[in-house]
Amino acid sequence: MKTIKILAVLLILIGQTGFAQKTDYKERINLIRKNIQTVFYEPESGLYFEKDQVKARERKYSFLWPLCALMDGANEVDVLKLGTPYLPGVMKAIERYDAKDEAIPGYRSYLADAGRDSRFYDDNQWLGITAAENYVRTKDKRYLELAKKIYLFMMSGYDEKAGGGLYWQEDKKDTKNTCSNGPGVLVALKLYQITKEKKYLDTAVLLYNWTKKNLQDTDGLYFDNVRIPSLEVDKRKYTYNTGTMINSAAILYQLTKDKTYLEEARHVAAAGKAFFYKDGKLPGHYWFNVVMLRGYLELHKIDKNPAHLDFFIKDAERVWNTERDSNGLIGRQKVKSLIDQAAMLEFYARLAQL
Repeated sequence: MKTIKILAVLLILIGQTGFAQKTDYKERINLIRKNIQTVFYEPESGLYFEKDQVKARERKYSFLWPLCALMDGANEVDVLKLGTPYLPGVMKAIERYDAKDEAIPGYRSYLADAGRDSRFYDDNQWLGITAAENYVRTKDKRYLELAKKIYLFMMSGYDEKAGGGLYWQEDKKDTKNTCSNGPGVLVALKLYQITKEKKYLDTAVLLYNWTKKNLQDTDGLYFDNVRIPSLEVDKRKYTYNTGTMINSAAILYQLTKDKTYLEEARHVAAAGKAFFYKDGKLPGHYWFNVVMLRGYLELHKIDKNPAHLDFFIKDAERVWNTERDSNGLIGRQKVKSLIDQAAMLEFYARLAQL
């Protein structure tokens, strides 16, 4: 009788959460981490390769964007406390991209000592978001200072053309994108959560409202960008833009208790699932998808609705079972990429925390 009662309680708990977790995500995480450090890492330089096969005339080392993905993956692995901390080593590589000689510091798209490569506001924002999250976890002030530095750099990309908003690229100010404004909202929100300084909340609301006004479609999802000065809208839709705006709305609701934000997060989440999850799969860019997952996870904190996450869990299983090679490297293409490994590292690490 006692055993039956225990089983009944377990079934109730599973029903409440919606997750009957049987997958050994930690085993997967350890394998992906090992593969990254074996295939994509060069111990002599402390740097990472972008692909497992570098062609002639291609740059040897990774651009910054895949390292942004690896930074977040490493941070989520460290949340799980799996072995030696992963993030510090990744940060040593990332610091090689820091353009310290610029009037406003920020990270270049390629190694800082390799020349004056472009600086992208969104690449820097991904670093800032993860830095703020790491500070909350570790209270290491270096990460808070990094998040503040990124905030100052991203705001140097703001002007009143098109009514406001942040550009995408520092040296080519011809588009303002959801992918630079959505994460811009999140950088500001996370700094507000830490410091309680009103300027950060004001910035978050300003950028959120601009993005919603200028780049949201009637179905609730977000277009890619508006061109400057023509104001022509690029109407492509990507999962990560959906994710940052759900994430932003969910946090704004938690901070302000304004139910308009919660209703918006739910609306965009429903639209995102309907639009992107087709034939039992998400689109092919793993990192775009894991950024979308972040938004649904933030909403799940409020709603506890399994429907927000069930399709992500199914897609993660599909990827693991059908899109790995004989060496365990993940990706649909023959040449494997660091960003794909890093994205799925984060994906499974976040699911392991449920």
